Amino acid sequence: MFKLNGVHLKHCKNTAESTPVRMGVPKKLVIPMSMHIGAPAKPVVKAGDTVKVGQLVGEAGAGLSSPIYSGVSGTVKKIDEIIAANGAHITTVVIEPDGLQTVHEDIKPPVLENREQFLDAVRMSGIVGLGGAGFPTAVKLSADTSKIDAIVVNGAECEPYITSDTRTMLDEPDVIADGLKMLTEYLGVKRVVIGIENNKRKCIAALKKAVRGIEGVSVKALPAVYPQGGEKVLVYHTVGRVIKEGQLPLDAGVIVINCTTVAAIAKYIRTGMPLVEKCVTVDGSAIAEPKNVIAPIGTPALELIEFCGGFKTQPRKILWGGPMMGIALPDLNMPVMKQTNAILAFDRKDATPPEETACIKCGQCIDHCPLRLSPSAINKAYEAKDTVALQKLKVNLCMECGSCSYVCPAKKNLVQTNKLAKAMLRNGGK
Repeated sequence: MFKLNGVHLKHCKNTAESTPVRMGVPKKLVIPMSMHIGAPAKPVVKAGDTVKVGQLVGEAGAGLSSPIYSGVSGTVKKIDEIIAANGAHITTVVIEPDGLQTVHEDIKPPVLENREQFLDAVRMSGIVGLGGAGFPTAVKLSADTSKIDAIVVNGAECEPYITSDTRTMLDEPDVIADGLKMLTEYLGVKRVVIGIENNKRKCIAALKKAVRGIEGVSVKALPAVYPQGGEKVLVYHTVGRVIKEGQLPLDAGVIVINCTTVAAIAKYIRTGMPLVEKCVTVDGSAIAEPKNVIAPIGTPALELIEFCGGFKTQPRKILWGGPMMGIALPDLNMPVMKQTNAILAFDRKDATPPEETACIKCGQCIDHCPLRLSPSAINKAYEAKDTVALQKLKVNLCMECGSCSYVCPAKKNLVQTNKLAKAMLRNGGK
């Protein structure tokens, strides 16, 4: 099979052997009502209300949305607003914990007898794509399964530094296996391929052992080439299918789901406790004690960093997510969200951007693009505001992985230009 291109990165998986540590109850919780693709949730509590662990604080909005629950017991201080890393204004529920962690009395495992009850349970769990995208999982699983013949489980975790998925595969392989049994039983999809980069040998061994005997489920070792975890790349390398421009994996007969998302489904079905906490990798050259931390969703980033010993040097840049696709964190009070898998803080040496020079027409950006796009040509078309050329160059296929910028000897910000070019097309050339 033809292999898609990419780049070989320094993996920097410093916390791969770091068993996740549960931090104490945070000083406050700031729970955003928009932690998923689609309509924001709507607060169902008000200032002065008492809440418990697992209690609903935000009901799903109309259409594509997801409910949101409290990870602490305490008192609602106010309904507030924050400006997210992407500039969006997001409503938040601010809770002052009481330290008791009293669990809500309605928490109990859901009753499952058929597909509809399973999908209702996933919907009520508040689970979204935990690999970073945040797509409501129940919506994805509600697709017409008569057209779906494969489930691809994403265990690639190809971004440097991040090891939260790695720890799920190492610490909870049997939980992932339980989740896969549920997916195959209730969705009727009999083929499951778990894709894991071949540099994660322990993860591959753990999952192979856990799924042994489950009919139709296999583990496939994939080349450790970034961006192996991108949906288009992953689907091609696991089941050999191409996702065309404008298509979703569902259009290619595939459901793609993150390994930690699968585990979260199984945990909810077992316990009835909705998604209220997240394992976050805290690492980078400015962090004193890198580790994997389990924290309630809504915990301010600063509290996780302090739990990891604080900064050992002045950070130049702090990111949500990995160094390739992460977003700069504008404020240390920003809260952990459902899809937050890492907080990375880098010192001046690691985070000072190189100076751009003129393109030397070497073609490396084309050679390393996993989808064989032409970032240098896209850059010219964008500067000329040539939307016809941008469409012909298929800029909307760009997954924004950053491989082009990484290999460019001129250090041009090609991936940023690709993002702007896509926005230009969406806005009719403006």
